[in-house]
Amino acid sequence: MLWILGALGLIITLPVAGVLWMTSVPGQSHAGPLPPITPDQAQLSERLQEHVRAIASSPHNVGHPQQLELAALYIEAALVTVGYEVRRQTFRASGQEVRNIEVVIEPAASATGAKTLVVGAHYDSYFHAPGANDNGTGAAGVIELARLLGDLQRRATMRIRLVLFVNEEPPFFKTELMGSFVYAKQLKASGEPVLGMIALETLGFYSDEEHSQHYPPPLGLLYPTKGNFVAFVGLTSSRAFLRRMVGMFRELVPFPSVGGTAPRVIPGIDWSDHWSFDQVGIPALMITDTALFRYPHYHTSADSPDKVDYDRLARVVSGLEQVIRQLAHGNTGTQAQ
Repeated sequence: MLWILGALGLIITLPVAGVLWMTSVPGQSHAGPLPPITPDQAQLSERLQEHVRAIASSPHNVGHPQQLELAALYIEAALVTVGYEVRRQTFRASGQEVRNIEVVIEPAASATGAKTLVVGAHYDSYFHAPGANDNGTGAAGVIELARLLGDLQRRATMRIRLVLFVNEEPPFFKTELMGSFVYAKQLKASGEPVLGMIALETLGFYSDEEHSQHYPPPLGLLYPTKGNFVAFVGLTSSRAFLRRMVGMFRELVPFPSVGGTAPRVIPGIDWSDHWSFDQVGIPALMITDTALFRYPHYHTSADSPDKVDYDRLARVVSGLEQVIRQLAHGNTGTQAQ
């Protein structure tokens, strides 16, 4: 009987311990009212809205090639305007030439052996969806992070690659022609040391209503029911990198957050460009409003610019700027581990 009870105890205890290990992150999420939005965040909110409307007011993908090209040209022009030299990574998909778009903040000359941080987002939309939240918000976030972090050029302890990926959506998702997979393979083959990759994905919808947030089982037992937070999500192979990023965000940013890792069998855990980097052995995570688990217009024609909460999006983007600045100056934060 003792052996049976012991075995039953292990059967119950081990899965629970595994879930807690995967979902534990440092620090405490911000609770209570948000602080007043700052003048800089208010201006950032306006710029983010301008980008989302320019990129994602109509469907833009290989099925809508003219609109995809207009989105790419807008992104490139926005990056050039704030002082960057744009790099294109072109390849062919569905008989068309498409491209990833990259700008780079190089490290200081004294930063020997500098590692690379990749911050990216896809700029294509799902079939007939305009893609304002998925993923105009992520693309706008990358553009604004490039602007906000431009003063780090040749001054940081690491290299920052800011990338806009094409072909994240079906029919290219998790294929050789997914833009981030093309990029990740080339980066890995270069031998460049990479600290990790952050994918900005569907970042602009928030709700303070109870039961506005949903989860794949069994995560609903562990996380909040209000969809007013930003989530840091990754596969278990990236647990250390994710914990570091969550710890720094919570230390620096007064905005609700959750975080955790899970195996790929959990739906949604690898549904973005961080999947591509995991495939080549680079630590990666997704920062998201949780998309279909919260956003009612996910992958529909109603995913339009008027659905985005630009003020809360601005809070998240300005918070990520603070995290990346800390990393760029070699500071990991007191709660990061």
